[in-house]
Amino acid sequence: MLNALHPIPAPADWRTDVAVPILKNLLRLTAPNPGVMTGPGTNSYLVGEPDTGFIVIDPGPADADHLQRLFDCAQTPDGRGGNIRMIVCTHSHPDHAPGAKPLQALCANALRAAQPARDFNVPEIMGLPSAPTARAGSSFIPDRSLAHGELLTLGAGPEVPQHTLRVIHTPGHAANHLCLMMVEDGLLFSGDHVLNGSTTVVDPPDGNMADYIASLDLLDAQCCAHGVQFILPAHGHVLVDAIGAIRHLKAHRLKREAKIEAVMRADPDGSLDTWLPLAYDDVDPRIWPVARRSLLAHVERIQMLQRQEARGKST
Repeated sequence: MLNALHPIPAPADWRTDVAVPILKNLLRLTAPNPGVMTGPGTNSYLVGEPDTGFIVIDPGPADADHLQRLFDCAQTPDGRGGNIRMIVCTHSHPDHAPGAKPLQALCANALRAAQPARDFNVPEIMGLPSAPTARAGSSFIPDRSLAHGELLTLGAGPEVPQHTLRVIHTPGHAANHLCLMMVEDGLLFSGDHVLNGSTTVVDPPDGNMADYIASLDLLDAQCCAHGVQFILPAHGHVLVDAIGAIRHLKAHRLKREAKIEAVMRADPDGSLDTWLPLAYDDVDPRIWPVARRSLLAHVERIQMLQRQEARGKST
């Protein structure tokens, strides 16, 4: 049963100065990094309560003011900040992970200075390490790597609620991308895999369209199996009808891919530059440099499927 205050926050709720309560045990603080690729900014989420401590999801860029606000939001029962037990990065892109280490350092400094000493440890930075295919600005090595299906738990005392996150490895947007399911509340933190208001960029070689589509199918199955109702993306508002949103996104991707394949067949000797204006003629040309990356990812998937079909015919 959701304990939502307002499952779909209104646009006026975007705040970079204070955290917006979404559930009793869930806060959203948007980093002050708006832009074409980040929308209103990167959403950092805090899961938990003062009695359980908090898990920070996607601390965002290394913005000192934003990280201090995250620290202050994670309060202890007596109102002190820094009650952070884990820091989880959905992937290693520079608008998601660079804030992890300085946020961890804030917690370490507070623990050293606390009188009396606090009864919990410096939070570990968790996630998946960046692959060799990651761009230089996306290098990331967590303190602890997370496994697909692993459960991250807060609370679980006799009078303390339990908050559980299930780890789902979802490569595609990035090789080390993962999503997190909030088990007790039927929510999915989708990172950049599913966004609200735009489709995510799949940028080879670290991005892979075949992996991306397969990960959408995995999220569909997981949401069906666990009754997930809402998606909380790293950019944009909460998405209602999680399964419908995932299926709509997959249909959109496959429709675009069919258009790209038709363009390729009409001009088999063409290139990305000649295919782009035809395959994305319904997109603002100012976005074409970004769309070109996803075009390459679709072309790679189309060629992979063609090779598989050819091998099937030859056997």
